[in-house]
Amino acid sequence: MSTIRLTAAQAAVRWLAAQHVVVDGVEVPYFAGCWAIFGHGNVAGLGEALHASRAELPTWRAHNEQGMAHAAIAYAKQMRRRRAMVCTTSIGPGATNMVTAAALAHVNRLPVLFLPGDVYASRRPDPVLQQVEDWGDGTVSANDCFRPVSRYFDRITRPEQVLDALPRALATMLDPATCGPATLAFCQDVQAEAFDCPAEFLERRVWRERRQPADAGELARLVEALKTAKRPLIVSGGGVLYSQAETELAAFAEATGLPVAETQAGKGALPWFHPAALGSIGVTGSASANAAADDADLIIGIGTRLQDFTTGSRSLFPNRRLFQVNVQAFDAHKHGAEPVVGDARVVIAALSDTLKGWRTPEAGAYAAATADWNDAVSAAVAGAPDTALPSDAQVIGAVQRATGEDAIVVCAAGGLPGELHKLWRTARPGGYHLEYGFSCMGYEIAGGLGVKMAEPDRDVVVMVGDGSYLMLNSELATSVMMGRKLIVTVLDNRGFGCINRLQQATGSPGFNNLLADSAHETLPEIDFAAHARSLGALAEHVANLGEFEAAMARARAADRTSVIVIDTDPLKTTEAGGWWWDVAVPEVSDRPQVNAARRDYEDRIRLKRDLS
Repeated sequence: MSTIRLTAAQAAVRWLAAQHVVVDGVEVPYFAGCWAIFGHGNVAGLGEALHASRAELPTWRAHNEQGMAHAAIAYAKQMRRRRAMVCTTSIGPGATNMVTAAALAHVNRLPVLFLPGDVYASRRPDPVLQQVEDWGDGTVSANDCFRPVSRYFDRITRPEQVLDALPRALATMLDPATCGPATLAFCQDVQAEAFDCPAEFLERRVWRERRQPADAGELARLVEALKTAKRPLIVSGGGVLYSQAETELAAFAEATGLPVAETQAGKGALPWFHPAALGSIGVTGSASANAAADDADLIIGIGTRLQDFTTGSRSLFPNRRLFQVNVQAFDAHKHGAEPVVGDARVVIAALSDTLKGWRTPEAGAYAAATADWNDAVSAAVAGAPDTALPSDAQVIGAVQRATGEDAIVVCAAGGLPGELHKLWRTARPGGYHLEYGFSCMGYEIAGGLGVKMAEPDRDVVVMVGDGSYLMLNSELATSVMMGRKLIVTVLDNRGFGCINRLQQATGSPGFNNLLADSAHETLPEIDFAAHARSLGALAEHVANLGEFEAAMARARAADRTSVIVIDTDPLKTTEAGGWWWDVAVPEVSDRPQVNAARRDYEDRIRLKRDLS
């Protein structure tokens, strides 16, 4: 057997660069590149190896470990999980900064490979700088934090272990059923240790996609349920987009007359104007989709994990017959569903063949309701040019008017995701990029950078609140440095407006959410535009919607990242649509407003039980 003398880090990097997949009929490297913030735990080992292989595996420098991981995850999401990136850090805070991003990738089933440096396997300088020590377990390191938020975890304590660990990690990331983050904690001394690496380990390999067909019996039960249902409804989730099944879903809906509602992750599977499209579903749903769900006698979830925003905390369709089409059996069995375990595109194609010539009895029943909803959307997003202190909805309308159908909107947390889910009109797949599985503040700007790397020819518009901007904005500088232009809109409502509204709705006074309601010596006057300019971006603060749309036109024409700041009303939100969300209210309080909110909450819980 032919071997090559390499360090463990050199072997790992060369192996990563040799892995390929087929995207749109073309073989491309699976790993688009590596994000790296170097420190003493990875600069000498992985740093040297990445420098030597930078032509095959590009390395990019970020400003924050969590931010670079968000960019990597957003890239994978925008690429429909077909390609991914690597993230490496030193040990200690560099590594733990990525744990939040790992949780985000885990919840959203998105692939990313984490290579955090780790302690010395030999323990020669034990404890090394930044090492976390456990008094009762000498094997623990800070990287054990990654265990519960990784689909695959390993610690590399010998050079030869990369021969097994790397293929196992990639197999996990590429399997649609297990897709998610993989973590290989790489002991820093081992990175630099040499071994005789088999030459065949470094040879080019092409990984093929797996599309699992459904069990014949499970599929037959779904077909029979559809044929006997009077008012069936499809709930389209992110799995439809990851499976690239939007064309099949559209054709199936057109042929059968089945109405389709969309989750946050599934939004854009159908264009908003498609005859079968009812809009968003659930807590942030459209009136038309929620009415259809409340009225349905059969719900078919396709590629959705049915989180509480989708099901209205299990109150939207609690006693309906439920089927779940999903590649992961864990999700297919949720909420007592009858499972159909399989790839979304394969299952939809099989349903189309089996149900050829069949149409649902009440095809088109929700056309009028959908038309009414679209009118409500138009009214919510309208705003006169001189409108100052607009609502989030009115800013969303201004963004949509100022961009083409090809633009991609990026968001993650606060009140904006709910408004966008209801109001953003997605004309083509990939135009709506919301991270709402983990709803992580700080994802937005870094995520926008990853989206732009995946689709450099489309406008990427990041919509972010002032709270999220303050949490993590450093990748603005990275976008300028890399020449990856973003349009960032900062909606400044001077605090956490979304949670302030929720707080007051549950009977509490405004407290510790808006800056004005917080215990501070001085109310800050934050100049977001000046801050963005200091990071190298173009930036301006506008006074009203008319100035905002003019600024959007300048941003689209600009040669680099632009930031537009507009003050918004923290109390206004779209009343149309929506559904109940279970947020527990204290059973006992000195405040009569809380006690009243508790009574309303208990009434809703009783109603939910009665429906069940």
